[in-house]
Amino acid sequence: MNKFIHRKVVISGLIIFVFVIYILQLFNLEVIDESYKLSAINNSQRIETQYPARGLIYDRNNNLLVYNQAAYDLMVIPRQVKAFDTTELVHILGITPELLKRNLDKCKRYSRYKASIVVSQITDTKYARLQEKLYKYPGFFIQTRTLRKYNVAHSADVFGYIGEVSQSQIERDSTYASGDYIGINGLEKSYEPILRGTKGKKILLVDNYNRIKGSYKNGEYDEPAVVGGNLTTTLDINLQEYAYRLMQNKKGGIIAIEPATGEILLKVSSPGYDPQLLVGLERGENYRALQQNPHLPLFDRTVTATYPPGSVFKTIQGLIGLQEGVITPATTYECYYGNFFNGQFMKCHGHSSPLSLKGGIQNSCNPYFVNVFRRVLENNKYTNVREAYGKWRDYVLEFGLGQCICPDFMNESAGSIPTQAYYDKIFRTQNWYYTYIMSLSIGQGELLITPLQMANIVTCIANRGYYITPHIVRPMDDAHQQLIQKKELHIDKRHFEIIAEAMENAVKEGTARVAACDSVVVCGKTGTIQNPHGLDHSAFFAFAPKDNPKIAILVYVENGEWGSSYGAPIAGLLIEKYLTGKIAPRKKALEKRMLEANLIQPRIGKKKEAAELKD
Repeated sequence: MNKFIHRKVVISGLIIFVFVIYILQLFNLEVIDESYKLSAINNSQRIETQYPARGLIYDRNNNLLVYNQAAYDLMVIPRQVKAFDTTELVHILGITPELLKRNLDKCKRYSRYKASIVVSQITDTKYARLQEKLYKYPGFFIQTRTLRKYNVAHSADVFGYIGEVSQSQIERDSTYASGDYIGINGLEKSYEPILRGTKGKKILLVDNYNRIKGSYKNGEYDEPAVVGGNLTTTLDINLQEYAYRLMQNKKGGIIAIEPATGEILLKVSSPGYDPQLLVGLERGENYRALQQNPHLPLFDRTVTATYPPGSVFKTIQGLIGLQEGVITPATTYECYYGNFFNGQFMKCHGHSSPLSLKGGIQNSCNPYFVNVFRRVLENNKYTNVREAYGKWRDYVLEFGLGQCICPDFMNESAGSIPTQAYYDKIFRTQNWYYTYIMSLSIGQGELLITPLQMANIVTCIANRGYYITPHIVRPMDDAHQQLIQKKELHIDKRHFEIIAEAMENAVKEGTARVAACDSVVVCGKTGTIQNPHGLDHSAFFAFAPKDNPKIAILVYVENGEWGSSYGAPIAGLLIEKYLTGKIAPRKKALEKRMLEANLIQPRIGKKKEAAELKD
């Protein structure tokens, strides 16, 4: 009897133990471990991200520059994938089996239950072929999104491009997920929060072949995407197009600004590239080719590159000399192909002598501005050259040099206006003399300035003493508008009038005659910049008309030899095109020469011994 009771207790205990195990396992599956629940949901439902169309980009005349085109991503839920014909799939997609395997492994590492991108940016043709065969690939489906399309084959340095978001960017901003796109540079990056819009979602019911059967609960839990905001740029795309043609087969940059508003009318970095190259399945291969191009088309020569400004900087020297009272417009200096300064000879080209300030600018006389610089630095109201240099540097910084001045580009360089401490370290003393830094007087030496900053200098002269923050996107709200400010310089307006008249003379009968326009008064200054690595650089800045100017422009051509060779004629053509809408018949031969000139191919040229032999 006792044995029977004992057996009953044991059997009951075993039953209870097994029952408890089942209960615990069910509790684990239903409450703690969600993998089966997720699997069941994923087998019957699919959450598709609804990607918003990015905002459009227009020029100042409402010409559409950047818009969107339909594109398709092949998505996968690794948990649902079964054996499939790899050969057929890679043939349809036009990729290698190795790439497909690598991408699938990446998706598995991300999540076996969540959808992620296997192949992105599939074209319409490939999508049509794939859609017919997709039933043969369980776990795979197509997700629609939009990609950039361009109405122009240039200006990639302005627009920038978009690419897949990185893990570090996802960690910084939870609104992004793996496979999302983000602006990488240019306006796409600077205005990413506005252009990107807001993602939505759609919950779909699918069968065991991953075919869509309808919306979950009639779309009750769907969230619509919100389209990105549009940008209106300040570019004149027709002028931009013409500038790119003129800069074909040349290295350098062009910036043109509307002086009264600070709006950038054109921005050309050359050589550039077609922005469409970085869209679609071939974007990776195209990017590598651009990276390996010896002419550096990915490098923005307008806001990232820094150059010595050369003789265009003489206008600032004249203004500072006048403001400091160390010269007057009538102050003259002699020059006979150059002059000696404390045993150092500063060369120059042939011109009449002696010259006043206007003549010095008109003929781009080197010794004249060495003398001006010397008087500024040896001014008796300062205790020494070092102190006077600090005041000189303060004036220079007011022109927007040595700092980032455009809020629209995140790749802008500040350039370099050397500090007193820098020279203390170089000369190993604080008791230094003007001859130590004499090359600054003609825009050489340690000065490094971006083309945008050079364009801002001539804008200050055009406005007779102020500039508006240069910008390439028209403000969309008060916060943006507050970034656009008027910056007054501490130099009297009357001094700017003198420099403007000198620049007018330079175009009428000086070194910049090639930039003259028949019906417009152009004020300009040439620059030839010494280049230790090859032929000298050609620079020219100007504004027009002289009164109530509508355009201020800087043209910087690497290895252009003299300021009058390429900088001045290209700027003159652009000014004439913008203000009159056409090129005069007498300048057609000049236009043809500029359009056909090739400065990128190796050229034989005799190096000049000085920076400014011919401005």
